[in-house]
Amino acid sequence: MNLAAVEVVREPAIGARHAPARVALLGTGTVGSAVLSRLASWEATPFERRVRLVHVANSRHAVSERSGLAPAEASQRLALAPQHGTLEAVDAALHGDGVRVVIDATASEIVAERHAHWLAQGIHVATACKIGQGTSLSRWRAIRTASALGGAGYGDSATVGAGLPLLRSLRELREGGDRIHAIAGVLSGSLAWLFNHYDGMRPFSALVRQARDAGYTEPDPRDDLSGEDVRRKLLILARTAGVELEADDVAVSSLVPQALAILSKEALDGALPALDAPLRERFATAYKHGEKLRFIARLQDGRARVGLESLPSDHPLAGGAGTDNRVAIWSDRYPDQPLVIQGPGAGAQVTAAGLLDDVLRLSAR
Repeated sequence: MNLAAVEVVREPAIGARHAPARVALLGTGTVGSAVLSRLASWEATPFERRVRLVHVANSRHAVSERSGLAPAEASQRLALAPQHGTLEAVDAALHGDGVRVVIDATASEIVAERHAHWLAQGIHVATACKIGQGTSLSRWRAIRTASALGGAGYGDSATVGAGLPLLRSLRELREGGDRIHAIAGVLSGSLAWLFNHYDGMRPFSALVRQARDAGYTEPDPRDDLSGEDVRRKLLILARTAGVELEADDVAVSSLVPQALAILSKEALDGALPALDAPLRERFATAYKHGEKLRFIARLQDGRARVGLESLPSDHPLAGGAGTDNRVAIWSDRYPDQPLVIQGPGAGAQVTAAGLLDDVLRLSAR
């Protein structure tokens, strides 16, 4: 079996008619709530007939209705549900024939471990969670194998770039016979925002607090500043490009000094100024050379690394604004001037849209 050739999702034929796909949504946080909102906006449109929400769950409650749950009422129904959600309840809600899809809008290790199980049962999975494909190589391979055995698709476009056509572009290049020579990019919306706004004058720690309070970073900003999230995204890109790296193969240069790394979450806020002096020095050096600081993920010659870099102002990755992701791809057809893909790389709405795009593609298979 050629695991690298396993199809993930395909575009539906224009005008095709489909029986509604039965959908289970796991996670009702920021992204999950945006999924429900987008589903509710489809009322009285052709898209409404493409999906039927039959199960919604979070870490506390679950609600199922085989005839369908109204997305606009799902959160209220869930809050009133007495039962604790279980993964077995997902299987029960999706039992039977027809197209079935799990939307994983969690960041749960336990849910990610279940992806291969659902795929092997013929249940499609659309996910924004990077734990499935961005951690151990064995789990990545298990997902590919289960997808092939169960004839189910794995919708992963929201795992990197919040739905930007990054993974799809890599797959289409390879399907067209291209070899991927290198990939480099700004893959973190939160780190993009920080370094697009940092001017070397305002303390970096103040920007981190602002980004955290605005929801751009995780509640513990060390999750972003450590580069671990970017490592997972680079692993997904590398494996999609045909370079099957283990997690330890990626060299990560964290922005978090050891003194901050060992602190409790409660003690972190008061210690954030420890970031200021090192970042001010690096900014001053970059500014002196007319360059810009960007947190970059790189894959070249089978080697991968993640860390802060000083780039010439006209570099393909030095531009962008806000939370934009910006990724350059060098391949046989783009050997010198890379293909550059840019767009919002963070945000609940764009992530939810990416998830539901995958659901529509999967339901048309």
